[in-house]
Amino acid sequence: MIEPGSVVLVGAGPGDPELLTLAAFKALQQADVVVHDALVSPEILDLIPAQCERIFAGKRGGTPSIDQSDISDTLLRLATSGKRVVRLKGGDPFVFGRGGEEALYLARHGIPFRVVPGLTAGIAGPAYAGIPVTHRDINANVAFVTGHESAENAPFNDTSPSARIHWESLARTFPVLVLYMAMENLPLVTRRLMDGGRAADTPVAIIRWATTVRQQTLVTTLGRAVADVEQCGMQPPTVIVVGEVVQLRQELAWFKESD
Repeated sequence: MIEPGSVVLVGAGPGDPELLTLAAFKALQQADVVVHDALVSPEILDLIPAQCERIFAGKRGGTPSIDQSDISDTLLRLATSGKRVVRLKGGDPFVFGRGGEEALYLARHGIPFRVVPGLTAGIAGPAYAGIPVTHRDINANVAFVTGHESAENAPFNDTSPSARIHWESLARTFPVLVLYMAMENLPLVTRRLMDGGRAADTPVAIIRWATTVRQQTLVTTLGRAVADVEQCGMQPPTVIVVGEVVQLRQELAWFKESD
């Protein structure tokens, strides 16, 4: 039960409403107001009761977006006014979703909150594309990496020790990489992975609108990825898988994708 004056950070999952958790569905039914992201699918938004207030708080790379501070202030204002608040975020709130920032803000202002985890697109998207992110004959580890660092961090293309992501080290350490929000920086990411020793013919899968009826998967290579993306016009939102597990899609593709 959501108490008045509290916030529930809810993971909406990757898009397919059947992948929404029971706890997430119950939270939506109990909420007075839902503050939702841009990537929450229309099918999941349709599950919000008609009497519940909806507030859009979407952030999309490369387009005008609401400041994170304004989103956090909105959650605080709604909770302080006694509302039962659901903060609905695509995927999982704590996986590259700024849920940690929002939870800290609420905690530091004395607002009760809880977290309902969601299925992250970095696992569900490849699964729907017929790509297991681990396979015991291929990899014993996998790295989940953001392809878009915040402006407050070291410059994205900085190779100094202060950079948050050292792509060359990732290339040498992890047989399989799952990249979030990497389309804008794809030329740089692919080049630096190859600089780190990954072969140009390393398989790559780019999965758009994962788990939804709009899902599309482009299979390419590190060396061809940028050109192939440009040729087919693929746009975000995507998750990208780098590694030999991509080849298993030839036998394991089970989900009917859009043309």
